[in-house]
Amino acid sequence: MKRLAVYCGSSMGTDPAFADTARALGEEMARRGIGLVYGGGKLGLMGVVADAVLGAGGEAFGVIPQALTDLEVAHRGLTELHVVDNMHERKAKMTELTDAFVALPGGIGTFDELFEAWTWNALGYHAKPFSLLNVSGFWDGLIGFLDTATMSGFMSPARRQQLIVADSIGEVLDKLTEAAGAGERRMVW
Repeated sequence: MKRLAVYCGSSMGTDPAFADTARALGEEMARRGIGLVYGGGKLGLMGVVADAVLGAGGEAFGVIPQALTDLEVAHRGLTELHVVDNMHERKAKMTELTDAFVALPGGIGTFDELFEAWTWNALGYHAKPFSLLNVSGFWDGLIGFLDTATMSGFMSPARRQQLIVADSIGEVLDKLTEAAGAGERRMVW
């Protein structure tokens, strides 16, 4: 795995563990030689993870819509900043640039990006692994809901198992590296 897309909040959230984990993830990615692909912002957890990757000598590739650049929320110190026309182009470009996906705590943008990556995998648009880093139990409710959707017959058990869930940075990076490196198609019906 050469590059990892990190989906996360443009705010810091209420638990200091969120920012601490974003910082530690960025530092560990740089240590392992994994480049960051993310939404290109300088605010919140997005800025924390980018600054941590860059501060540890790694590469950070941002993808941001022009409208957000105009609001001056773009991070100007990145390895590369791709400015696109809209959110659809942003997600497509991020998918093109990355080998895998991880979601840290975040809001509706994070949810949207995670589920679109999963949906695009299901439709065969890519075969890249995706995951949740479950910081301080942030994703517990969603994990339970996904299990309910599976038990209710709206998601196959194989599809549900595609989503890698990890409680630590080392665990999520190891699992994603293994899945991405195995060339695993991860497409199931």
